[in-house]
Amino acid sequence: MAATAARPLRRILLGYVGVPRFCGKFSRLRPVGDPYSALSVLSPPRSLFSRIPAGFRFFSNLAEPVARDKHFEGIYIQDAPVDTPAIDVAAAEADGGGGVGLPVAEGKRSREWTEAEKEAWSLLNRAVVSYCGSPLGTVAANDPTEVSLNYDQVFIRDFVPSAIAFLLKGETEIVRNFLLHTLQLQSWEKTVDCYSPGQGLMPASFKVRAVPLDGSNEAFEEILDPDFGESAIGRVAPVDSGLWWIILLRAYGKVTGDYALQERVDVQTGIRLILNLCLTDGFDMFPSLLVTDGSCMIDRRMGIHGHPLEIQALFYSALRCAREMIPINDGSKNIVRAINNRLSALSFHIREYYWVDMKKINEIYRYKTEEYSQDAINKFNIYPDQIPSWLADWIPERGGYLIGNLQPAHMDFRLFSLGNLWAIVSSLTTPKQAEEILNLFEDKWDDLVANMPLKICYPALEYEDWRIITGSDPKNTPWSYHNGGSWPTLLWQFTLACIKMGRPGLAERAVKLAEKRLSNDKWPEYYDTRNGRFIGKQARLYQTWTLAGYLTSRMLLDNPEMACILTCDEDLELLEFCICGLRKSSRNKCSRLAAKSQVLV
Repeated sequence: MAATAARPLRRILLGYVGVPRFCGKFSRLRPVGDPYSALSVLSPPRSLFSRIPAGFRFFSNLAEPVARDKHFEGIYIQDAPVDTPAIDVAAAEADGGGGVGLPVAEGKRSREWTEAEKEAWSLLNRAVVSYCGSPLGTVAANDPTEVSLNYDQVFIRDFVPSAIAFLLKGETEIVRNFLLHTLQLQSWEKTVDCYSPGQGLMPASFKVRAVPLDGSNEAFEEILDPDFGESAIGRVAPVDSGLWWIILLRAYGKVTGDYALQERVDVQTGIRLILNLCLTDGFDMFPSLLVTDGSCMIDRRMGIHGHPLEIQALFYSALRCAREMIPINDGSKNIVRAINNRLSALSFHIREYYWVDMKKINEIYRYKTEEYSQDAINKFNIYPDQIPSWLADWIPERGGYLIGNLQPAHMDFRLFSLGNLWAIVSSLTTPKQAEEILNLFEDKWDDLVANMPLKICYPALEYEDWRIITGSDPKNTPWSYHNGGSWPTLLWQFTLACIKMGRPGLAERAVKLAEKRLSNDKWPEYYDTRNGRFIGKQARLYQTWTLAGYLTSRMLLDNPEMACILTCDEDLELLEFCICGLRKSSRNKCSRLAAKSQVLV
């Protein structure tokens, strides 16, 4: 719908101006007018949903902000008396109704920056990389005491907290440049030993290099040199890069109102290439993504190959974000149907089979094995003896979490912080499960936070487990690096989850704890030991996503309503929808009839 056509009926939802974009309480308004919509079968012919025209989009946030901020409560329809929203409507009209987005956090800050914040901003600005005179990203670290290796490159996942900090401060140019230039890198040729991976793969990182122009030793031009895994340790493709790119693209649009960027042909093509890579049919029987070890933040051998929670949480979040940004039309009907089907199946799969609490562990303890039927309780043939000895005494009565991995005859009972936190942020968990995860963090604070937030996983692999699973990795020794190390960058995901669940005090406690040491310790990459007391033995100092994670946490706590740029709310309509209902074969029985414990709770 063109902006001019939208002017007779202009809605301002969550601070957006321009083309009506349903969100919040209107998030269940689906483009059911499109007969190809995967959810069209759920809407009665005379319902409101059936009268929504094609071209509207799926949105994932409540109309009411977390903090009930007055900036976000106005819904304006021409000639209707409502509160005037605190945005520049004239500016929106001047640019054709495209929107001006959310008020940035900088304008609302009511306190003076601490010395740690001032230092962090100074270091973050020094970490900015320019390309052809424009800011493009931030290097991974600026440690003058170490050889740079690849820490002088811009990593997709590492830049995300920096990007959010810049967006919240109102500095949006660097994020726009990053999104567009990494999109161009997506189409580059990627080859390892004469084999090329999928077309939609995003690089793990890139570096700006100056090369001689036409063989001249005096004239140079700048080029971007990406790494898709050809130079990475183990030569592993970064599965999470494309997922983070989609998540950041949505956040950029929510802050700036620059939805024209999302609607560009090249951007829409980039989104679909990433989704095609993730949604491609294969041999797997599960809706979760199958990946190899080292394909995400944990980029070394740590026994996470298979269906690691971190990838599933980011995958679910990226699907929700992409569905919001893809216009509904004849050309998008197939991919939207595929997204809806996958979201429905994935949410059920994770909630039902990855969740453990004291009750669930006791059920697993009593599992029967070798069940051959479609009505099996122990579907993955999990042997009760797999329950680790530490778990029964560690997990509290009040709390639970999503396990790290699930495969046939294998459950990885380690707690991985990023996967659990992002499952809360994206509503991959039920609200009850989200509360229980935060209860666990609070109850087991001395184990998961201790002297420095936040354990990347718990517990560490030790003794024979460390030798066999990591291959005796000298960097991933017990309670170091990815093997139970403490990573301050996880503060911002923890803060997001706490704000979403209405528990900012828990995040404030973690941020204040980190503030006591980060600046004095020169912003290290990670901390070692069970309690996080030592700076990591191989940790880089002045690590960019450490200081960016701290800044983003501080800004979100100052302006909790801004968390909506990254969060998604519960979508009950998705959970009620099941692809089995579209099939007439009597052979297929829906698992949800037998397992409703975590689906709609």
